[in-house]
Amino acid sequence: MALLHAAELRPSKLELLAGWLPTQGWYDGDADGLEQLGAYRFDDPDGGVGIETFLLADGDRVLHVPVTYRGAPLEGGEEWLIGTMEHTVLGSRWVYDALGDPVYREVLTRTILTGGTEAALEREADGVRTPVEPSARVQGSGLQASPIVPVEVEVRHKLDEAPHDGDLVLTGSWAGVTEPIVLAVARRV
Repeated sequence: MALLHAAELRPSKLELLAGWLPTQGWYDGDADGLEQLGAYRFDDPDGGVGIETFLLADGDRVLHVPVTYRGAPLEGGEEWLIGTMEHTVLGSRWVYDALGDPVYREVLTRTILTGGTEAALEREADGVRTPVEPSARVQGSGLQASPIVPVEVEVRHKLDEAPHDGDLVLTGSWAGVTEPIVLAVARRV
């Protein structure tokens, strides 16, 4: 279960991503006009890392951008740092490109291989927790009880790319999407 706090963020998540995306070799758009279509979260089994993935409209394209949030810098993660933000409940947060975060890679792989889904969401305000409907839903295609098969996982950042070429995938849907779209592919190594 992912807990959402009633908090202000400075800079906002979209502001942080808009400043970072143009520095990525896979991105060739204009980040000033980004619009969030949806997002989904995964649970860190140890509870220390926030894992959130954004689905962003960039003109006619849809971008798939996973990030992690940490309460302290990720050791050895400097090249993956997107930036820092101030969270009025949790304090300083270090935001990383999730592809460089071992917690994200493990959780994504497990979700794909075991047929897992996004985390359930709850919002906390004034000590009261209420369920929140996710703005995106994801589903792994695997059926294993535990992820023991060695795989290499590829996250698709631009969702207008060619179809996948693997049998183990993470698919997702959000408002306006009628057929699930492949977000990540796991290939056996």
